[in-house]
Amino acid sequence: MRPEEGVRIHVDASRWISELPHNWNYIGYDEINYTYTPEGQALLAKFQALQDKPYYVRVHHLLCTGNCHGFYKWGSTNAYIERDGQPIYDWTIVNLVFDTLLKHNCKPFVELGFMPQHLADPAYYKVEDDDWIHRNYRAYGFASPPKDYQKWYDLIYSLVQHCVERYGEAEIASWYWELWNEPDLSYYWAGSIEDFNKLYDYTVAAVKAASPTARVGGPGTTNPKHDGYSGQFLDAFLDHCVNGMNTFTDEQGTPLDFLSFHVKGGGYRADPLHMKQAPPSVKRIVEDTRTGYEIISKYPSLTGLECILSEIDPDGWAAGGAWDNANLNFRNTPYYPSFVVTAFDQLTRFAQANKWDLRFLSWAFLFVGERCFEGTRSFSTQGIDKAILNLFRMYGKLGHQGVAFASSRAQDPALYADMNGNRMPSHVSGMATLRGNNALTVLVYNHHDDWDRDNSDQINLSIANLPFEAETLVLRHYRIDGQHSNAYQEWLAQGQPMYPTDNQYQAIKQRDGLELLEAPKIISNESHINLNFELPVHGISLIELSAP
Repeated sequence: MRPEEGVRIHVDASRWISELPHNWNYIGYDEINYTYTPEGQALLAKFQALQDKPYYVRVHHLLCTGNCHGFYKWGSTNAYIERDGQPIYDWTIVNLVFDTLLKHNCKPFVELGFMPQHLADPAYYKVEDDDWIHRNYRAYGFASPPKDYQKWYDLIYSLVQHCVERYGEAEIASWYWELWNEPDLSYYWAGSIEDFNKLYDYTVAAVKAASPTARVGGPGTTNPKHDGYSGQFLDAFLDHCVNGMNTFTDEQGTPLDFLSFHVKGGGYRADPLHMKQAPPSVKRIVEDTRTGYEIISKYPSLTGLECILSEIDPDGWAAGGAWDNANLNFRNTPYYPSFVVTAFDQLTRFAQANKWDLRFLSWAFLFVGERCFEGTRSFSTQGIDKAILNLFRMYGKLGHQGVAFASSRAQDPALYADMNGNRMPSHVSGMATLRGNNALTVLVYNHHDDWDRDNSDQINLSIANLPFEAETLVLRHYRIDGQHSNAYQEWLAQGQPMYPTDNQYQAIKQRDGLELLEAPKIISNESHINLNFELPVHGISLIELSAP
């Protein structure tokens, strides 16, 4: 299939469509103790500055035992220890985490996990395993069911009660309380599906007893497949909540206030040979999300619930970087935001067509002490913002009222003949919104899963029926591509320093914000406005027309 001479995009500002859900205001990360570090707080402040509503923050290891110091894929709070078999609760680090989030106008997406070492059932974690990941992750019992479910209930009840006392019932009613993370993976959950369902019964009972208005949900399983364990786990959990016998109340059913599962576009492991591998797949994300929806739809009472993809990312190893596997360098580049905006847009369209309340949580934050542009899945590196953060700055400029947007190059990745649409031209689409009564914003992206494609497309954008009375308008054109809003390119120009000198750092830092493609222009407010520009593959444009 050959691309046409130009891609035609038409926006009709008089045709209002459904409200554009600002459903991207969720982020998360493994290392809970990074939250309150200076670097962590600086990044949270950046999200605070761009938000039109609070960002929710989900972190692992809220209840884990350790030294309360964050490092790659690990953290701890020592919220629960036992002395002579008696529980001791210590909320010092939990308070520090939640206080920091609220300080920056963020809200906790509370992931209730993992199992404190003193509460873990030794029968599940003192095992031999040839896989170092399984062996080390399970060595301290954090993936185990509790040795005493009543003690787990008491822990969760005490945690929620403490939060009610510290933050107020109304505040924590706006939080999420999600049980666990990816329990269908053995290194996160060593028990059975039945064990997990029992844990959920005790958890929701404890949360509701401490705060009846708190929202509890899950199960946070991975890419659903009809013929795989992940889909089986999700289905069994939902069936238990609707039809099963509650192991805490001995009654049918268990409360479920929201749903969650995860989707990733691919996976990469450490490779000292740095062999070329296939890129992530938008098709995989779309297909697996639709499968999740199909499983949920088996239970009509659940289809109206909010569903959060509480991890949705191009791939599944946030802490790995380009030094581990050269393929992960895509996270430093505009490929990362172009993949994310494409996946989010495709799933938002699917959700709207099915009247499904779907939200997106990006599993990315930062890594304290990493080498500059390490290639980890992060929003910033050594305090330098990566191209992906500028996508969220673009999102922050979008309005809420969606208007008609049509592209001659729009595609459905689920129809690709292969996982990456290799025989297809790049996918050019986007969205248009009205922001109040004096601004139109049009976001256009150009994406292909093949990270080596570097051609450009001519975009012919026509805009009709602007509802503004002003005779002239201000045109601003923001851009993310290889040369704009992309500090990585300047880092390359500075010689790829692992630890930039002051002058190098300042030069790189100057290019890390959201940049204009050209200086703002004053144009006439006409019934039809035509704009023409080139947009490279893996580029994103945000066009803003506003009254002076």
